[in-house]
Amino acid sequence: MNKAPTIHDLPAEMRPRERLLHSGAASLTIIELLAVILRTGSNGESVLHLAERVLAQIGGLEGLLNINPANLLQLKGLGETKLAQLLAIGEIARRLQAHTPSERTPIHHAEDAARLLGDMAYLGQEHVRVLLLDQSRRLVAMQTVYIGTLNMSVLRVAEVFREAMVRNCPALILAHNHPSGDPSPSPEDVELTRTLIAAGRLLDIALVDHLIMGRGKWVSLRESGLVF
Repeated sequence: MNKAPTIHDLPAEMRPRERLLHSGAASLTIIELLAVILRTGSNGESVLHLAERVLAQIGGLEGLLNINPANLLQLKGLGETKLAQLLAIGEIARRLQAHTPSERTPIHHAEDAARLLGDMAYLGQEHVRVLLLDQSRRLVAMQTVYIGTLNMSVLRVAEVFREAMVRNCPALILAHNHPSGDPSPSPEDVELTRTLIAAGRLLDIALVDHLIMGRGKWVSLRESGLVF
């Protein structure tokens, strides 16, 4: 029986770790990056095949971002060390999602906000975030105010504007994601935006825009001309 090839059987220039150090992380695929983290294979399986299988079973990059102990049960043949590594990756990703830039990033256009919200494309559930802005349209804070299907029956106007009132912010941007990957606004998205614009006028807090984040693309309701 022929021995299954290992990563060390590859030429040095084709090994993920060596390529990462020589050419940078951007030169590696997601499978190769995960292989670098896992380091070794399991049960006669090369680390590249293991990384490929793990990604297939958990649903790709989105699965890594949302991994938890419950969905690790489907990953057969992995020891505690590798399971812990996968959980650590997921937790780092979640903390990065929750991180707010320390400096007050200026947000003058929809694409400025979209750059801060790129991780929402990979979330498995709908998340609603609020970007709080100061008088110069600089970012004060970014907060998740709701997780779940977005409609006015569950998302209260007070939740959207509460922190802006506490921090005395005169403007905010609303953003939510479509897990389907298609950022096309629904009638409910448009109606929600109209409701929040009206509420903001009463509170003297401007709703600057409503962004819908999809897979690799996004829509600004202000720029679309549907509401504003």
